Amino acid sequence: MIKGELVKGNPLRTLEKFLNGGLGKGNIGVIASKKGIGKTAFLVHIATDKLCNDNPVIHVSFSKRTDHIISWYDDIFNEISKRKNLQNAVEIYEEIIRKRVIMNFNQQGIDVPRILSSLDAMITSGNFKADTVIIDGLNINEAGEEGLKTIKEFAQKLKVEIWISASLKMEDPVFNDKGIPYELESVVDAIDVLLTLQYDNQKIRMDIVKAHDNLEQVNSQLYLDPKTLLIAEG
Repeated sequence: MIKGELVKGNPLRTLEKFLNGGLGKGNIGVIASKKGIGKTAFLVHIATDKLCNDNPVIHVSFSKRTDHIISWYDDIFNEISKRKNLQNAVEIYEEIIRKRVIMNFNQQGIDVPRILSSLDAMITSGNFKADTVIIDGLNINEAGEEGLKTIKEFAQKLKVEIWISASLKMEDPVFNDKGIPYELESVVDAIDVLLTLQYDNQKIRMDIVKAHDNLEQVNSQLYLDPKTLLIAEG
């Protein structure tokens, strides 16, 4: 019941309304921004929400160490529990992280097929029936449209939803007149949901650039709390 309240009151429900129900199984979503604006926090927010709803999550990281990813989960859950004044937060957290697996890869020399092969082994042979896969820091330019199409096929085959973060490296201007990052113009057709983060008057604005078949910016007025990096409530 308590976990259900965390899910029900999560501001991610607002995002899902703008996405006509959310990302959905068999689809891939991309969160893009320059480095350090809040992509990992956003992905961990999504993953924590899934875990609170008893949906297993695999988090793919390309970091040299996984302890900072674990720290993100600790911090995000602590912020969520403080928002809801949760009394038995430790017990709930210990329960939900049993449904989380963190897989670590070296970005150098790793390609999409090998990542998906490892995920397939974990989900099928390893019997970890994940509902959501987080790929934090994939080099989308290297993966290209074919790589993203392969990820999409994998998502459809295993009936999972996949969220990917993409760091934008070019200098301003970063976005075209439709809000699409110039670096992702060549692959946008392979993406089901595209979200971007950028600073706006000392706030972090989230723009919904693509929502499934709708390639028109949605006037969502969503922001991340600059302190917690969670989607702001209200």
